[in-house]
Amino acid sequence: MSKKIVQTLDDIARLANVSTSTVSRALNNSSLLNPETKERIQLIAREHHFRMNASARNLRLRQSRTIAFAAQACFPEFFSGEDLFSLEILGSIGNGLLTLGYDLLVIHVNPHETAWVRSYLDSGRVDGFILMTSDHKHSHLKALVEMDAPFIGWGVPIPKFNYCSITGDNVTGGMLATQHLIRMGRQRVAFLGGPEDSLTVQHRFKGYENALQAAGRGIDRNLLAFGDYSHASGAAAMQRLLEQSPELDAVFVNSDLMAIAAIHVIQNKGKRVPEDIAVVGYDDLSIAVYNNLPLTTIRQNLPLIGKLLAQNLIQYIQTGVITNVTTPVELVIRKSA
Repeated sequence: MSKKIVQTLDDIARLANVSTSTVSRALNNSSLLNPETKERIQLIAREHHFRMNASARNLRLRQSRTIAFAAQACFPEFFSGEDLFSLEILGSIGNGLLTLGYDLLVIHVNPHETAWVRSYLDSGRVDGFILMTSDHKHSHLKALVEMDAPFIGWGVPIPKFNYCSITGDNVTGGMLATQHLIRMGRQRVAFLGGPEDSLTVQHRFKGYENALQAAGRGIDRNLLAFGDYSHASGAAAMQRLLEQSPELDAVFVNSDLMAIAAIHVIQNKGKRVPEDIAVVGYDDLSIAVYNNLPLTTIRQNLPLIGKLLAQNLIQYIQTGVITNVTTPVELVIRKSA
């Protein structure tokens, strides 16, 4: 007599004389189930060569095993490939999720609206979100928190919200860069930052300020300029610095891409790097090594950051434990300083 065809959890439930939910727990090896019952159900499944359908299982459990990387649709640098930091960290996040059995989905979100949060959650397309720093991060954070959406943010956490985050040690990074330039004997060290209202930039500026104060120096407003991490903004900000303070002899730049732009501007003005103006960048992206003039920079451990963004988000989804982690940074000395 041939065996009955078994195609669904309901089929196994009828054969085992248990509920469908009990079958689901047994096939997922739940510790909540009596071991004898679990073994009996698993034996029936094996005898009938039954395999769990991943899509059906995920739908039943309301899990997609997919995490969304939220990128701004109006942030052209990311989609054109210029946002090298996000692109490099994206690879690390993907590797981290892969080891945990999750897929990565890059979603385009409008920085001026938050309906995307509810849309992706209610549709069941993703289990959580990884949010990178953006000009409109505050409104996105507020929406994610109010909707109780599982997410983790990259960047200095905003104090009024309680959520998972990973950030680099920005104060130490700013201090290491500035101390190195001061130790080189540079007298007028400029600060070329990212967005001035960013907590990350403010922390790096605090490190810059601490190093200057330790050396008995104050802040000169003519040695300060800000951009938005893009190559174009780095060039424009460096141009302003040279106009404001032609005698500057060093500059700490808040991103490698802006630092490379700054070097081009300095050289186009007939000045030499590092002989006339020393330059220190931030992040240690691959271009820092392969640039025509290898860049002295503050290294952020991008493989570790991507791994932690993945791991800590999945941990939160599974346990509800909120973690706020600060990763270390280090100075990497190359030819630009």
